[in-house]
Amino acid sequence: MKSSVLLKMANQIGAFFEAMPDQDEAAHQVAAHLTRYWAPQMRRDLIERLSCADDGEVKPIVLKAVQALTNLPRVES
Repeated sequence: MKSSVLLKMANQIGAFFEAMPDQDEAAHQVAAHLTRYWAPQMRRDLIERLSCADDGEVKPIVLKAVQALTNLPRVES
């Protein structure tokens, strides 16, 4: 699957959870969703896209969730 499609899907998931008042819990829920429902290759492709470039299209909550799943450096906003 194209990484642009994966990013769009991840952002849609993030949009759903970002309404939660606790943003740390929201990011945890995004990460849990990605772990539970996405195939490992889909997660790897998303992680690769986000680790190779500063992608301004990614929602901060998605970036935080992916950082929780990986060792990506944390970016303070």
